[in-house]
Amino acid sequence: MFQDFKLVGDRPVAIQVKEYVKRLIIKGSLQGDQKLPSTREMSGLLQVSRNTVIAAYEGLEDDGFTYAIPGKGSYVATMVGQSAVAHGGADGSAAWQIDWKARMNEYAVSAVELDMMKQGIRGKKGAISFTSIAPDEQLFDLGDVRRAFMDRMAIEGQVLLNYGYAKGYKPLIDYLMHYMENKGVDISGKDMLITGGFTEGFDIVLSALRPSARRGAAICENPTHHTAIKNLKLQGFEITGIPMERDGMDVERLEAVLQKQSRFDLAYLTPSYHNPTGIVMSPAKRSAVMKLMMRYRIPVIEDGFNEELRYSGAHVAPLIAMAGQGNGVIYIGSFSKVLFPGLRVGWVLGDRALIDTLESIKRARTIHTSTIDQSILYQYLLNGNFDKYVKKARTEYKRKYELTKACCEAYLPEAQLSGDGGLHLFLTFPTGVNTRRLLEACTEQGVIFTPGDKFFIQEGEGTNTLRLGFSRVTDENIERGIQIIGEQARSFLEA
Repeated sequence: MFQDFKLVGDRPVAIQVKEYVKRLIIKGSLQGDQKLPSTREMSGLLQVSRNTVIAAYEGLEDDGFTYAIPGKGSYVATMVGQSAVAHGGADGSAAWQIDWKARMNEYAVSAVELDMMKQGIRGKKGAISFTSIAPDEQLFDLGDVRRAFMDRMAIEGQVLLNYGYAKGYKPLIDYLMHYMENKGVDISGKDMLITGGFTEGFDIVLSALRPSARRGAAICENPTHHTAIKNLKLQGFEITGIPMERDGMDVERLEAVLQKQSRFDLAYLTPSYHNPTGIVMSPAKRSAVMKLMMRYRIPVIEDGFNEELRYSGAHVAPLIAMAGQGNGVIYIGSFSKVLFPGLRVGWVLGDRALIDTLESIKRARTIHTSTIDQSILYQYLLNGNFDKYVKKARTEYKRKYELTKACCEAYLPEAQLSGDGGLHLFLTFPTGVNTRRLLEACTEQGVIFTPGDKFFIQEGEGTNTLRLGFSRVTDENIERGIQIIGEQARSFLEA
């Protein structure tokens, strides 16, 4: 015994010794009332200092795993349930086994089936990957983030480490309300809920709007954000997709659908730098869409995806700004695609009565979003770092966008490109190119991307499309990767 102890990493040695002995006790290798080696003897066995063993033994006693008899030494405490751990069952019998897969409900099974990460694309080590549309961490200004953390902790550190409020951290709410007002939003009669990113906010909104007596009905652009499709399906919504045109969704098609079936519970729209197409909906179409939603009284969930990554052209107001004092638009925002996705902070802006209900749902689920995360983001914004960072990020991403676009035009002339900004381009090939088969061929050559069919509502749609995320790919690999995709695509077209 004690021969398998090994020090790892730079964790305090006394804690490693304590945890090692604790594991031996839990596994039953050390029995109740058994005397432990003396501190001097244990230090020799484990090749650590005696003071380290003394500290470890004190920790074990504090945790209730040992007890000391003055003048005699330390002994293993008899633990309730030790035999169950050591021998497998609560009464020493065979281990209790449940077939958990058989117990999973429809929601759980569907979550696995729709889990894009589990069905994910795996490339060889060193592969050129166009699958991510996360920001490039090399652009993160760590010094400013560290300063924001230290500033906020110095001001109210003890408060930040305690429970927060379900609605959110008030200084951040106030800042973001002003931020949205600067986008042209009329905030009268509106309020805000802070969430753990877009996905949680979207899920909370859907759970509040889902009909109780029937399946829900939703309208969205087609293609659209895969996470939105997944959550709509998990919440029991039937989705009607409206095809995309060069300047946004097909308004004539939308009107025809609404004339045929006006009973929709909500519409989910991403008007700026749409995922996956990258299209920015034109002002004329925004106006037309909003008039139709108003006429048919359909609430709109607006995804503020990537709004800040505008590379050219004038600012286009979000749909919630066009709604004026109306309360028919729910805006879900986050900085995850432009700033720091590791800080899981997003927000829902909407009618005050709606937010009051969403706050209760949030409290029932997760109590509150991390107050430390919220406060770091608030202080970072307050310190004036965001504008400086976005300017730098826009410059770099615009350069990569133009490089990626030029490479696609050079090596993939057969494909139609869409994407007005953001962190990705969307490609549509002639119908002879199946992008899942193209992915298989490219994977063999060390290049991976996201097949576009994942973003379409119906199975079998978009089989000739793909999304290229360029934000975390080097210039050299952008050109090389797109060249390889072009070579493989031509082989499909020539076949």
